[in-house]
Amino acid sequence: MLKGYKYRLHPTATQAEFLIKTIGCTRFIYNKLLEDRIAIHEEAMASGGPRRKPPTPASYKPLFPFLCEADSLALANAKLHLDTAFAKFFAGTAGFPVFKSKRKARASYTTNNQHGTIRIEEDRVRLPKVGFIRFTQHRGFDGKIRSATVSMTKTGKFFVSLLIEQADEPWVPAEHKVGIDLGLEHFATTTNDDLVTEKIANPRNLRQAEARLKQAQRALARKKPGSKNREKARILLAKKHEKVRNRRHDFLHKLSRRIVDENQVVVVETLKPREMMKDRRLAKSIGDAGWGEFVRQLEYKCKFYGRTLIKADPWFASTQVCSACGENDGKKDLQTREWTCAACGTHHDRDVNASLNLLRLAD
Repeated sequence: MLKGYKYRLHPTATQAEFLIKTIGCTRFIYNKLLEDRIAIHEEAMASGGPRRKPPTPASYKPLFPFLCEADSLALANAKLHLDTAFAKFFAGTAGFPVFKSKRKARASYTTNNQHGTIRIEEDRVRLPKVGFIRFTQHRGFDGKIRSATVSMTKTGKFFVSLLIEQADEPWVPAEHKVGIDLGLEHFATTTNDDLVTEKIANPRNLRQAEARLKQAQRALARKKPGSKNREKARILLAKKHEKVRNRRHDFLHKLSRRIVDENQVVVVETLKPREMMKDRRLAKSIGDAGWGEFVRQLEYKCKFYGRTLIKADPWFASTQVCSACGENDGKKDLQTREWTCAACGTHHDRDVNASLNLLRLAD
């Protein structure tokens, strides 16, 4: 089993400069390889002949000497990431690969552990071509380091994510089950096998910080482009966005871990947030909730701790079917929060009824 551990890095000024250069080199290689692949495809289509072999990252070094300063494994991983992007495109699970922007793309690079080039000694972690960097190891691990991904936030903070190879956790037999219905009024409504229902409030982190974000964005817009004050205003705005993201992830991590700790079988509905966000009235609230990230966390934490996760089919009518008699009363709009079954007369809370129907999928 592979598991990631993320830690905060505290590089010196020289080390930070090298990390930024390596991130830039990997982004450059990714864009150059993508550009060449597009050109090779267009040439083959025009000539009708066989396609020439795409270049490798090493073939660019004579043309661009600055690439020699970067970690060669980081450049090789950029090519692997592009290969993965094309594989997903041809499989129909993702769109066509796009060029990485310096301003918008995630600033990161990945390097592999070859013959102990990545290792931890006391409060420092060693990375290839960088050496030992001081870091905060807030939790330990047992296993072999496979690779390391170095990332930089918009506020200039550095993190390293170590991919660790560990033994698989034993499967845990089912003792407690829970059904989880996701929503906006309440982030989640859960019902366990003892029929105990809990409604978890939606923190609405973005909505609460909206006024402060708007003020910071206006302050940034008034600054002169290229000035030091504009850079200060940009960092201030990035810090506010980072705070919103950290609060959201903190809430999702604590909730998902509590659910996995308390239950051995977890049933959650499968939503399609991207399609749901096409409704402009709900798009911001749906994005703020983070349903997709919550389900992703449940999925890998269930795998790590030997639990069973059941994803309900997107077309499963959890809100339409009566949990008492099984009668389907038809589709109900979002404004209908309570309803009475026409067949058996049972009065339902919409979210509680949905969580009960999801819970039954665990049987």
